[in-house]
Amino acid sequence: MKIYKLVLPFLFFISAFCIAEVPTHTYSIVARDPQTGELGVAVQSHYFSVGQRVPWAEAGVGAIATQSFTEPSYGALGLQLMKAGKSAPDALKALIAADSSEDVRQVAMIDANGNVSAHTGKKCIADAGHHIGKNYSVQANLMANANVWPAMAKAFESAQGSLAERMLAALEAAQNAGGDIRGEQSAAILVVSGKPTGISWKDRILDLRVEDNPHPLQELRRLMRIQEAYHHEDLGDNYIAENNLDAAFKEYEMASQLEPENDELRFWFAVSLVTTKEKDKGLKLFKQIFEKDQRWLELIDRLPPAGLLPVEVVPEIKSVIKK
Repeated sequence: MKIYKLVLPFLFFISAFCIAEVPTHTYSIVARDPQTGELGVAVQSHYFSVGQRVPWAEAGVGAIATQSFTEPSYGALGLQLMKAGKSAPDALKALIAADSSEDVRQVAMIDANGNVSAHTGKKCIADAGHHIGKNYSVQANLMANANVWPAMAKAFESAQGSLAERMLAALEAAQNAGGDIRGEQSAAILVVSGKPTGISWKDRILDLRVEDNPHPLQELRRLMRIQEAYHHEDLGDNYIAENNLDAAFKEYEMASQLEPENDELRFWFAVSLVTTKEKDKGLKLFKQIFEKDQRWLELIDRLPPAGLLPVEVVPEIKSVIKK
């Protein structure tokens, strides 16, 4: 009975706005990594900017996908209910009970303890269905065939790597099985940390969107690779600050392997190198960057006033372009 008391303040809101007017037909996955506690949602749809409506997640609370004829309040209120201590099944049950249009909704929720629940309304456009597994749920509607969500489940369970990698593998399996009968357009992936810091932006490990693209999953995988490269770059910078050069160069090398043509990553690696015993290596890297684009050469003079580069090394750096 207590759960309905929590929902009562929102009943008018839901009844007023639960109108079947946002047709975000799609396939998605909500999942939890039992080792790290990370929670995530990944989604693809033939609909513009699917990431604005379907995925919801909060560190230490839960993750939600709300789709078909989408009602975003399932995301906001679902997280509130789980944050108040309700399990994902209880939260979803309460919201469905308050929704006069539940027969066109498709919603999945997972809480921080790994409890999972999903709902596919009887009027969701075929092929439509969901599959609940341990620490995850996959769901889809308006699919080319009924093999889509079973393929997602199999892919997620067999995939290796981070939660994000496994969720993306599930999306790719959905597409390979036929996917959305209308084709592809947008995709998104959201992952939050297992232990909340109380600072929402720090808790977001991954938050990427492809708003409009003929191959959104390919683009999403490319963006994930770039983000990983920048993550290694950031770790390298932290190690430089700690004077742990061996660890820093290892991180920079990993970033370079992921994005070998990224001049942004190479430039700041070179800046770090010239302030260490690896100055010659840094100068060589600067030469390669400047020969490709001399705008980076102009940036060199702007770094010493910002405290990012010793002024005494500037002439030597700039001289490499003459060699």
